[in-house]
Amino acid sequence: MNWETAKGNWTLFKGNVKLQWGNLTDDHLSKIAGRHDQFIGKMQMMYATTKQATEEEVNKFSGTHKDHGHRI
Repeated sequence: MNWETAKGNWTLFKGNVKLQWGNLTDDHLSKIAGRHDQFIGKMQMMYATTKQATEEEVNKFSGTHKDHGHRI
């Protein structure tokens, strides 16, 4: 995953992230600001998942958005 790209284009990604994980609010996403560790931590807290399961889900999500030239 290219989190440097995600940080640089976070406003573009936020909409797709919100569609995928509706429990995350604009406030959550603004505070995360593309930081991988905070994103994974917030996902774990909001969805009560393990770090490994969260990483796998985020990687899968990232793979579906790579055709657009952006990966998170």
